[in-house]
Amino acid sequence: MKKTVVFYTAMAFSLAVSAQNKLVVNADQGKEIISKHIYGHFSEHLGHCIYGGYWVGEDSPIPNTRGIRNDVVNALKDIQVPNLRWPGGCFADEYHWMDGIGQRDKRPKMVNTHWGGVVEDNSFGTHEFLDLCEQLGCEPYICGNVGSGTVEEMSKWVEYITFDGESPMANLRKQNGREKPWKVKFWGVGNENWGCGGNMTADFYADQYRRYATYCRNYGDNHLYRIAGGANGGDYYWTETLMKNAAGLMQGLSLHHYTLPTNDWSNKGSATQFDEAEYFTTISKTFVMDELISKHATIMDKYDPQKRVGLMPDEWGAWYNVEPGTNPGFLFQQNTLRDAILAAINLNIFNAHADRVKMTNIAQTINVLQAVIFTEGEKMLLTPTYWTYYLYKVHQDATLLPISFSCNKYELNGRKIDAISVSASKDAAGKIHLTLVNIDPNREQVIAPELRGVTLKTVSGKVLTAAKINSYNTYEQPNTVAVKDFKGAKLTKGALSVTLPAKSVVMLELE
Repeated sequence: MKKTVVFYTAMAFSLAVSAQNKLVVNADQGKEIISKHIYGHFSEHLGHCIYGGYWVGEDSPIPNTRGIRNDVVNALKDIQVPNLRWPGGCFADEYHWMDGIGQRDKRPKMVNTHWGGVVEDNSFGTHEFLDLCEQLGCEPYICGNVGSGTVEEMSKWVEYITFDGESPMANLRKQNGREKPWKVKFWGVGNENWGCGGNMTADFYADQYRRYATYCRNYGDNHLYRIAGGANGGDYYWTETLMKNAAGLMQGLSLHHYTLPTNDWSNKGSATQFDEAEYFTTISKTFVMDELISKHATIMDKYDPQKRVGLMPDEWGAWYNVEPGTNPGFLFQQNTLRDAILAAINLNIFNAHADRVKMTNIAQTINVLQAVIFTEGEKMLLTPTYWTYYLYKVHQDATLLPISFSCNKYELNGRKIDAISVSASKDAAGKIHLTLVNIDPNREQVIAPELRGVTLKTVSGKVLTAAKINSYNTYEQPNTVAVKDFKGAKLTKGALSVTLPAKSVVMLELE
């Protein structure tokens, strides 16, 4: 008798858990395209992101193509990296691009004052970066030096790279081995100019931006998409000032926001040693991204109702304490299932704002902050965050499908957040993709999505989860957190039902 009571109690609990999860997808509607550039990445001259990450040099025993690691290129191609932001970050505003061209052994060295005080030998410069982008099949996003540079310096960089004609810079490029210009559309005019990029006021930077942008010229059919250095988190005055005074000369406006478990930058919390309370806090804080985008977009709407200017969160991700025993200036942190879930939530948020958000760049691609790849000598490792990008690549350039959604709450110690995060899109072939995140680390969530305007015939899926919220991959155990086939979705007479495992990211493909 006791067993029967327990059975029905469990059943009642399961029904209660699923009762409030409701999702309606209007599969025959949708007008906004989820720009593939929302799935962009960021690589700075910081720690082992460039050197040892991408670049090992042509004489390295590690398999490479013109000094660029083959394994890294292949892994990034598998997640269809659409763009890559370089050379920073704070490094961009102390980087002088002419130091990074010409014969490598004759390039001047410099000290990387922002990141560890190490010597930068400039062996990875403009030609190497653009070669990397060509190998990846992605678009370059170059961030110019406003903080310590000059208008002339940035203007000449654009000319050097993109001008197909007779000029001092075009001729210099040809002397350095590149006859034809590159196509480089995305140009950032400075980085964090409210901070490490010059400690400028919003009004001063707006004037500087107008000046620099004037001399970032279009050559031939290479039309620049000029991106102004935007706000630090919730600095809405910065956005108001830039939109009011410089919107006519910009195509994009950046936004920087990192998720920290604590409010103390000197002790941000461990990447791996955390309990459920810290997990809850971290995830709840990452939802702030939705508020930031909504409020910045509202200001932008006032000056740009046609939504011509894209909002670009080109630095985002989780930021924890560095791993014990590593250089604090290299910002190396481990990457757990928590980070995969955090990335998935943010990508769902960006998708939902596809009318205004046109590019984002997670920080950073290799060995730094919320990296998708780790390298150590000849070894390479894919992180849990990598697998989120692997699942979510289906949304690139797909049509955002309107949804009506409500869900259960994940509760802990009297606090509540949504237990589920979701995106829906339809690709050019007519396939529908749902990405669903079960944030609750303890309970599965049952949901029966209603897809209107379409008759479903097949469903398949992939899932990312692990035993613990702080599970992570190592070189010895690289598949502790990895994608597997998902068996928790069923179609019965055209009706879909899904059981999401606790602490999981799920991608469904529907036809």
